[in-house]
Amino acid sequence: MSTKPSPLGSFPRTRLRRNRRAVWARALVAEHRLAASDLIAPLFVIEGTNIAEDIASMPGVQRLSIDRAVQAAAEAKRLGIPAVALFPRIDDKLKGDDGAEALNPDNLICRAVRAIKAAQPDLGVICDVALDPYTSHGHDGLLHGGAILNDETIGVLCRQAVVQAQAGCDVIAPSDMMDGRVGAIRDALDRAGLTDVQILSYAAKYASAFYGPFRDAVGSKKLLAGDKKTYQMDPANSDEAIREVALDIAEGADMVMVKPGLPYLDIVRRVKETFAVPTFAYQVSGEYAMIVAAAERGWLERDRAILESLMAFKRAGADAMVTYFAFEAARLLQRP
Repeated sequence: MSTKPSPLGSFPRTRLRRNRRAVWARALVAEHRLAASDLIAPLFVIEGTNIAEDIASMPGVQRLSIDRAVQAAAEAKRLGIPAVALFPRIDDKLKGDDGAEALNPDNLICRAVRAIKAAQPDLGVICDVALDPYTSHGHDGLLHGGAILNDETIGVLCRQAVVQAQAGCDVIAPSDMMDGRVGAIRDALDRAGLTDVQILSYAAKYASAFYGPFRDAVGSKKLLAGDKKTYQMDPANSDEAIREVALDIAEGADMVMVKPGLPYLDIVRRVKETFAVPTFAYQVSGEYAMIVAAAERGWLERDRAILESLMAFKRAGADAMVTYFAFEAARLLQRP
C-alpha cells in the first residue's frame, strides 16, 4: 500500500478548520458571493390606484396597482436590484379563449411598463410572454378540443411580444414552452425594428407542483382546465432540458431560465456547464411559500434560510435569480 502523501494534504498537518476560524478568514476564502445585483424582483400588477392587495398563499407578497408598482420599482433601484419582472392580474371579464387582451397595447402590463420606465429608465423591465393570465381556460396557449395548438399560439405570442416591447419592455421572457417560439419572437421583434430587445427564454420549465401560489396571484388557478403536462417538461427528464436550451439558444435567446429553482439545481448546473450562457433560475412561489410557512412556525431561521437558498443557486451556476425574496434579501445583504 502506497504511503505517498495526498497532494491535497492530510491530517494533522492539514486542518481545514483553520480557514474557518475567523470572520475575516471565511470572507477571504469564500468561493461564491451573493449580491443584490444577482436578484430580479417579480411584481404582480392589478388595476386601480394606491392598492396593495395581499396574496393569501404568498404571505408578504402583494398585488400592486401601477402607482404602487412604480414605488416598488424605485425601491428595487435603491436597493441595487437591477430588474423587475411584471405579471398581470386582470379582470376575469377581460379573459377569453383566445387571450386577446394580451395584444392590447393599452393593457395593464403595457401601461405598467410605460409608467415604470418613465420613472426608472435605468431599471430593467422583464415581461412574461404567455397567455395564461389572459385566457378563460388558464392555459399558456390556444386551446382546441382539449389540445394546445403550438403553431397557432406562436403567432399570438409574437404579437404579444411586440406590443410589450413597443411599450418599453427591455426583456421579453417567453414562458409558454411552445416549440419554436423563441426564433419566431426574435424574427417578429427584428421586423418591428426592436433588435435591441433581449429574449430571456424559459427554456427548461417543468410541469411542477410548486406553481400553485403564483396561479392564485394571477387568477389562473381556478380557471385551469386540466394540466400543462403536454407542453411543460416532465420532472423526470434532464437530458431533454439540455435539448430545449440548445434549441432556444440556436433560435436567438440571449439568456435562459430554469424553472422551478431549488428542486432543479442539477439542471442549472448542467445548463451552465454545457453552454456557458447567461443562466437564470426562478425561485418559484411554492419555494417561497414553504420557507415562509416554516419560518412562521419557528421551524427555520427565516433570514438564514433566505440567503442560504439563494446561495445554492449561485453555487449551482446561476447568474441571476428571480425571487419573491428579492427586496428582503437585498436588505439583508446590506447588513454589516
